[in-house]
Amino acid sequence: MAYPPFLEKIIGWLRAGYPAGVPEVDYVPLFAILGYHLSNDEVAAIADELAASTDPSSADAIKHAITAVTNTKPLESDIDRVRARLAAGGWPLADLPRE
Repeated sequence: MAYPPFLEKIIGWLRAGYPAGVPEVDYVPLFAILGYHLSNDEVAAIADELAASTDPSSADAIKHAITAVTNTKPLESDIDRVRARLAAGGWPLADLPRE
């Protein structure tokens, strides 16, 4: 599926920050971070892309993580860990310009 350029950049940053895939323990804080910067539809599109490129159990975990983000707040330590991982992959941790 073709995404707007800024979503393609985000997917690229996620793959750079998590070259072996996103571990399940990082799903909730990751989607919480994405939710700070993106609309619900954009987060869902990224989740769909990640789910499509992983095994079915990971896809289910991603869907559960999105539900968890809407119902619970992740720990700050988890968010800090994910932010550090994304920063290592080039994530700017600022609002993204929409192209």
